[in-house]
Amino acid sequence: MSEPSGHWDAELFRREGHRMVEWIAEYLDGGNREHSVLAKVQPGDVAAQLPNEMPTFGEDPEAVWKDFLDIILPGVTHWNHPGFMAYFGITGSGPGVLGEMLSAALDVNGMLWRTCPSATELELKVLDWMRQGLGLPEEFFGFLNDTASISSLLALAAAREAADPEIRRRGMAGPAMRIYASDQAHSSIAKACLTLGFGLDGFRAVPHDAQYRMDTQALATMVAEDRAAGLRPLAVVATVGTTSTTSVDPCVEIAEICTREGLWMHVDAAYAGSAALNEDHRWCIHGCERADSFNFNPHKWLFVPIDASAFYTRHPDVFKRAFSLVPEYLTTPLSGQVVDLMDYGVQLGRRFRALKLWWVLRCFGLDGIRERHNRHIAMARDFADWIDAEPDFERLAPRPFSVVCFRARPRGLAGEALDEFNMKLLEQVNASGDVFLSHTKLDDGIALRVAIGNLGTVETDVARCQELLSEGFACLSNR
Repeated sequence: MSEPSGHWDAELFRREGHRMVEWIAEYLDGGNREHSVLAKVQPGDVAAQLPNEMPTFGEDPEAVWKDFLDIILPGVTHWNHPGFMAYFGITGSGPGVLGEMLSAALDVNGMLWRTCPSATELELKVLDWMRQGLGLPEEFFGFLNDTASISSLLALAAAREAADPEIRRRGMAGPAMRIYASDQAHSSIAKACLTLGFGLDGFRAVPHDAQYRMDTQALATMVAEDRAAGLRPLAVVATVGTTSTTSVDPCVEIAEICTREGLWMHVDAAYAGSAALNEDHRWCIHGCERADSFNFNPHKWLFVPIDASAFYTRHPDVFKRAFSLVPEYLTTPLSGQVVDLMDYGVQLGRRFRALKLWWVLRCFGLDGIRERHNRHIAMARDFADWIDAEPDFERLAPRPFSVVCFRARPRGLAGEALDEFNMKLLEQVNASGDVFLSHTKLDDGIALRVAIGNLGTVETDVARCQELLSEGFACLSNR
């Protein structure tokens, strides 16, 4: 009997695997510098080179590899490039890639303990390692989600369950609930309100102070106003490392308000939580030990390939009450005696995410992680010092970690004209292909952001960014 089309045997896999691993090794060892950080394609360029129908017969893997190099790769924005300084600089490290490869090869679904005991027990163990590293309380129960967006969604769903145990059966009813977060909080908090039925009216954006932190006096006033109006304050989301400026909300004060008012406190530390593994930066999570739930993303600044969001709660019973729904076909002889991670969230299928995290934590160690964080923060500090010393630029926000918010400040420009100048400067710098920066909007207008967090980023990359900014400023000023 002949083999079916597209048959793969061990020898073919070995040959193609060697080719791919060699390419990945060279890519991570500096080969990524050969590519433009930001993809230089136009909309539709990639799709136009791909067939409109799937292949009928299996193709030679060498032809697929060639198309990857010729078609796919030119349309890739290289998040793993040392010049990637947009959004939050990240790294899919070598150990993380290896862990991801093993996870893909094993292809387990860790929905139940029985469907993969190692997936469940390794996940619980590495989450506890990190809990200890962060100095969070022993009663914090941790598990992994894909992103902080889902972690925050689950936290608010649990807050709803804790406030109204009948909601699981009855659905939303009674006084409208209110969720509070800084106006600097990630947009996923408002999206969670949409998804959970609180609506955008149920999301209250609390004003920020001069350092872009939540104004806790305004929070207390808003809670009191809502109670007086017959509404039901439910939860406060504190942010440790806001998306625009990486500012840290005053979590100690927020915890006091939540305790006094009987509100669920969730902490979104997606970016900056990793920094708290270093005792020099532990200050950023002071007060978080009092939270009801807490999450941070190892895939942001812990060198783990996306997706890996670490989530903790002191109320695992509430999560299980909110989400557990076990049909007969998912019962096992051990049901109720072991942790079945499907019971703590919406999804049934659970990738073996802990494997890549375990690989990274073991290969880097706490000291290795701390050393790299310190280096990133030092490079950001030096960049901020350069901005402060340059008459043509100004800093627009504090720099607590490795992100700097700034703008060009040409004489005679203000308002929309100043914003337009900075957006043009941003596009000119990004067009170089050497670095990729992002932007945000702060109180005084458009701010450019340099986010340093890639393992391969060195001082010469930051110097190149400075050079491009100076050249771009001169070019645009002389027009």
